[in-house]
Amino acid sequence: MALQKNQWQLLRSAALAAVLAGALFGVQAQGNTPARPPLRGDFISRATFPNQHAHIPAQCYAETSFGTQNACQYCHTNGVAQLDLGNNNPQAGDNPNIGNLQAEYAFGAYDYPRVQNPSVNPWDNVLHPEVLQQLLSAEGQRPAGWDMQAYIRQDNWRAAYAQRPGPAQDWDGGSDSPYRLFPSLSPDDLPAQADGYVRSAAQTRGVFRDDQFHNGHSWVTGWRAINFMPYGIFTPQTGSVSGVYIRLPQPFMKDAAGRFDLATYSRNLDLVQRNVQDRLSGETAYVGAASGIQIVRGQYPLGTEFAHPLHYVDLQADGSDKTISPFPGTRAHRVKEIRWMYKSREWHPDEFGLAIKEESAPVYASRSQGWIDNGVGWLLGGWIEDKTGNLRAQTPSELTQCAACHSGNVRQSDIGQNSTFTSGTGNTIDSTWAMPRQLSGAAGWHEMDYLGYKAPKNGAAFGTLSTPEPVNRGKNVGEYRYFLDHVVGVSLFGNMPASVDHFLNAQITEKGGYSADWPALDTEVKGKNPAGVKAAQQLRQKLMREFTARGAYLNPDGAVRSELFVPTQPDALETARRYRSVVATQRYDFGKDIFPETPFTYRYFRTPDTAFTHQNGQAYQPGEVITDRPVDETPRNLTYGLGLTPTLIDEKKPEAQGGNFVPDYVPLLK
Repeated sequence: MALQKNQWQLLRSAALAAVLAGALFGVQAQGNTPARPPLRGDFISRATFPNQHAHIPAQCYAETSFGTQNACQYCHTNGVAQLDLGNNNPQAGDNPNIGNLQAEYAFGAYDYPRVQNPSVNPWDNVLHPEVLQQLLSAEGQRPAGWDMQAYIRQDNWRAAYAQRPGPAQDWDGGSDSPYRLFPSLSPDDLPAQADGYVRSAAQTRGVFRDDQFHNGHSWVTGWRAINFMPYGIFTPQTGSVSGVYIRLPQPFMKDAAGRFDLATYSRNLDLVQRNVQDRLSGETAYVGAASGIQIVRGQYPLGTEFAHPLHYVDLQADGSDKTISPFPGTRAHRVKEIRWMYKSREWHPDEFGLAIKEESAPVYASRSQGWIDNGVGWLLGGWIEDKTGNLRAQTPSELTQCAACHSGNVRQSDIGQNSTFTSGTGNTIDSTWAMPRQLSGAAGWHEMDYLGYKAPKNGAAFGTLSTPEPVNRGKNVGEYRYFLDHVVGVSLFGNMPASVDHFLNAQITEKGGYSADWPALDTEVKGKNPAGVKAAQQLRQKLMREFTARGAYLNPDGAVRSELFVPTQPDALETARRYRSVVATQRYDFGKDIFPETPFTYRYFRTPDTAFTHQNGQAYQPGEVITDRPVDETPRNLTYGLGLTPTLIDEKKPEAQGGNFVPDYVPLLK
């Protein structure tokens, strides 16, 4: 009887999903505007893409240095699913269909062996950055001659925004164009004002008038800035920094009498924020004209939009000098990408139980308009630099990289015909990262400023951070401290730039009261000595935890020390130069994070007791670039074609005893 009930529930859910999916592609415009032509994409096999496994980020292929570097937990845990928050399934062992993605490189295969399996690393730009230079040299280009300071201070957003059709009040521009879904957030209206709201001097870009501000910008656009604690993916050290803005549909902006009202809109935004941050106090519905809309735990309301400009890093950009950049937080004037999300249909993952991805499902995307359906209720859009630096619509292959991180897990075979591929992680809340980590109070409704960054003055090598380090709610320690303790690096790649290594070498000494001097890792790496790499990295983890336990990573005011969070000026410009090499070659399909040389976390430094081979059985040599890992080649096994190499993160060693396996990490702040 229980099985029949479950089957009926799945059929009902499938019917509902089919209705909602059908409605998506012929949505009516708001107000009295005419019906828009439907959005029409194509079901596209990922086997046709240059990178057939773009849904597995490059960071997932990094070695964990014998388990001392666990960046995996920032995507793959059970914690959020255990809270029944958002649209996640557990990924650290609680779901047998998914497995433990901290413990194994268990990349799921589809159509194996006809399609190259994902245990072959496709991120060629990360593995072989020298290839980019060879391609540029063949074209006669000299990256060393590029003036990167001038380049990152040029604006390329306005020209793209000018090509967006339709009224700014609508999420859909309504006519066939590569910029049809380009977010209607005008750079002319930025930065946001002190309360985070984006106001405009132009009535054509406003939704309603707000006369409390008398600087000429009195038209509320509906967009509001979000200031949050970043992960180790878009930070100044990585060369990419974010702005994030949210807009709710117009009923959320109106009071109970149907009048536009900023106070009502602020209350509804507060409810959305507290819902995705698991802070509600019994509220069940939104307010004002949206009072008939129920709050769904961990879910955004239909029609929610996000705009996400991704900027180059300019260390002089703190918002004080508009000629450098109007944006704070090292956010350069030039953007690498404009990203966008729209909540197009409801999704109730609790109706589907534990998920197993249908790896052969196609993506549903536009080949010309820069959008993709993420499979769990959202449209994702993306526009990226062309060879000349102007923004163009991204291809379905490039957009699949977006679905990798902004998605969720469901059994696609249970939702009816025309299932679409969904990737998903274990740590998003309704496919999003930023708002769950929004800073508390007024500081959270503010332009993204990267912990209050201020540019260096009086010849100083580094700027300063002024926002006290946010604290992880579940772990009750500083969020950046927690990252340093478990990743022992500055990004999800596990890399440690030379400037940070130099800083730690000066800080962590036996004379200074530490158990040892900070060990050199580079010597062991260049010496191709796996045992030495293991010993050095284990000592680094131990010393890093001594360092953070002392609070030595913080300034006296509780803010993170800049030396650990921002690069030097030469490093920032060189990182931008390397990324521009990808722009010039348009090889986004093979990686956007380019290092001076192959990071050591992508080289083979396993000891004999932890060894693995190439898929053809050939042995790896110490220091060799890891291009592939073994897969299960037994056809009768359920894991046929899947990766089976252990990460070496020890599941049996508790975190309290110095272990690095964290099955319950939750990305929420105090």
